[in-house]
Amino acid sequence: MNFYIIIPAHNEASAIGLTLDALANQSLLPKRVVIVNDNSTDSTQDIVEAYTEKYGFMSLINSKSSNEHLPGSKIINAFYKGYETLDDHYDVICKFDADLIFPKDYLEKLSLHFNANEKLGMASGFCYIEKNSEWVLENLTRKDHIRGALKAYRKACFMQIGKLKPSMGWDTVDELLAKYHGWEILTDETLHVKHLKPTGISYNKASKYLQGEAMYKMRYGFIITFISALKLAYKKRRFSLFKDYMAGFFKAKKEKIDFLVSEEEGKFIRDVRWKGMINKKRLSKKSFEFNLSD
Repeated sequence: MNFYIIIPAHNEASAIGLTLDALANQSLLPKRVVIVNDNSTDSTQDIVEAYTEKYGFMSLINSKSSNEHLPGSKIINAFYKGYETLDDHYDVICKFDADLIFPKDYLEKLSLHFNANEKLGMASGFCYIEKNSEWVLENLTRKDHIRGALKAYRKACFMQIGKLKPSMGWDTVDELLAKYHGWEILTDETLHVKHLKPTGISYNKASKYLQGEAMYKMRYGFIITFISALKLAYKKRRFSLFKDYMAGFFKAKKEKIDFLVSEEEGKFIRDVRWKGMINKKRLSKKSFEFNLSD
């Protein structure tokens, strides 16, 4: 399969060389790798240029945006700067972060998954972070969700979901729309990807309200937003984030910000979210009953 990869990069000098090394040494090489140097003030450009001189399938795009590190729009706008330079001769399009170390057979195994299932729209491995000199599963990782750091889309799925939304929540709404259109999603827990910088480590203060805004834009509604915001704040061990998320939701509602999905897609998304919550509650109850009887 032909893999095209786009890597938005902002001040990634400490990590991007490791990411490009990992891609240059894949057992199945990508056909194109485009690195979008987005307003970096460090040596990111120099490092990438060294790789583009060595590997013909790698190319560099320099882009000027801002120094703000807001999740969503900045990253996806940079992604599109790279996407505009590509032809459409790809089978799988990837948006990867610039701080990942992939196992040598990463693309080869994704290719096997895509070839084995024509309804597979998205696939990935699992992110691991270094903690106390050991690589452990990143706490935001779930089997039913592909992290924004390592997205890979079958071409037909990518086009059908309307590509990527330049907004916070882009890496959730893409999966929900894929399911809406009948595509399947797969995470391969045997593919361990080292994530050198934990998600959100460099987001600025203004970004804390965008999560709630994204929930509004995906038409979650108040109750699902309340539950989702509470769970996410708990996972991050910061209850103050719950208040920020809800403030972002109500601010977006008051300002009547445009939705990311149609009414019909929104209804589907709410149904998916409710079913997921109910199933998790049933699994927790069964586990509790099993432990009591053990």
